[in-house]
Amino acid sequence: MSLFSLEDMRSRFFSAVLSDCLDQVGHTRQALASRIRPLDEASVMVGRARTALYTEVFHVVPGENPYALEIALVDSLQRDEIPVFACGLSGRIAPWGELLSTAAAFRGASGALMDGCVRDTRAIRAMGFPVFHGGIAPLDSKGRGVVSAIDVPIECGGVTVRSGDLVFGDADGVVIVPREVEDEVLRLAHEKVSGERNTLADLKAGHSLADVFARYGIL
Repeated sequence: MSLFSLEDMRSRFFSAVLSDCLDQVGHTRQALASRIRPLDEASVMVGRARTALYTEVFHVVPGENPYALEIALVDSLQRDEIPVFACGLSGRIAPWGELLSTAAAFRGASGALMDGCVRDTRAIRAMGFPVFHGGIAPLDSKGRGVVSAIDVPIECGGVTVRSGDLVFGDADGVVIVPREVEDEVLRLAHEKVSGERNTLADLKAGHSLADVFARYGIL
């Protein structure tokens, strides 16, 4: 069991402090590429990854359901899970829209993450469902990409993600916290957030940055 509930993490932490603490334990490549952005910058997304790997295609097989594994993943989502779609860099695959958002939200998903594109953006924003994406485009994934595997290790936005990893996204970006270092990272994050509060209070009181850094070692 994690040291903090997902709701506690949502209220206590932010992506930058988790990234700093991941650096501290030697995991320096856990922040997704800066092009991965939230549809709504007010969104805070925290949950457990459920992964899907897309393969780029250039045709539709007659009689075949190109959405089969995509549907299977969304229909199997549990509360506080986050579908994480590895779409590659082609910019041709826009797997997420209003319908998948509606289905995922009904199942209690915490949001959705992809390095591909998203569409139906006005409708998703109106729903308040957190979606972090690699671009916005009107494209259907049909004939452009198909899910070839689910719940396998993937690379999304340059970061390895496994089902069950902790996903945290906010206005600054998205970080992935691997299970094996989660407790240590969350403990360090709790300590760092407390220290940053003291640092900020001293700076607001007029103490010099040099003195405050010497006192707390936080910048």
